[in-house]
Amino acid sequence: MTQNPSTRSDVQGDPPLAPRALLRWDVVSRLLRDLKPRTVLEIGCGLGAFGARIAPLTTYVAVEPDATSYASANGVISPRGGTVINGTDQSAPAGQTYDLVCAFEVLEHIEEDEAALRTWVEHVKPGGRIMLSVPAFQDRFGPMDTMSGHFRRYSPEEMSTLLTKVGMVRPQVTVYAWPLGYALEAVRNRMDSKKLAGDYKDASVEDLTAASGRTNQPRKRLIGLGIQTATAPFRWLQRLRPTSGTGLVVVAERPA
Repeated sequence: MTQNPSTRSDVQGDPPLAPRALLRWDVVSRLLRDLKPRTVLEIGCGLGAFGARIAPLTTYVAVEPDATSYASANGVISPRGGTVINGTDQSAPAGQTYDLVCAFEVLEHIEEDEAALRTWVEHVKPGGRIMLSVPAFQDRFGPMDTMSGHFRRYSPEEMSTLLTKVGMVRPQVTVYAWPLGYALEAVRNRMDSKKLAGDYKDASVEDLTAASGRTNQPRKRLIGLGIQTATAPFRWLQRLRPTSGTGLVVVAERPA
């Protein structure tokens, strides 16, 4: 990696991010700066907002199973030098391992999370890392989670234990989105409880998962710039409380 990812912004042409995603990117970008991976595989890249930021900095491959999200991701990642594949992690280039395998807001959508994680780890180069982001703390599970197609949320201890079970070592967890995340979730829970009682009453987990990947990102750059400006102080504030918040990012190492 030759650039500092934390300096990249929507002003430079990156796809806009929602408030919680901006808080997450603040954590992820600093970790990327420290890790400096030369090769990256992203599992479930969604619309490609993070991938568009990572692809210019490294050799980047992403997989995305949803056809609509794949088309969007390919449109923003390919021009930046990355590769996007319409499929699951099993569609990634055979025999290839990576310095970093990442999955942002993906694992909570998978019922058999341990089994999925075991297959993801196979793509990590010995001595390489896996980076995951997931919603934090099961006692916060609410309508927002149901509407997003989540099966669960994770505590730092649960996430560390799960990674250890699949053979990873030295998990390091950062909790983020304090304090803004609490307000964001309160609003989303209220809105999504109404949706679940109405048009989405009979929606399947699969449909809710696919929809969440397509709709939770602002499309207009001007809106994205406004969100970026409004959340700037909170991106600094959350660094004061890295054990409090509504989401977590974890990095763990595959033994060499």
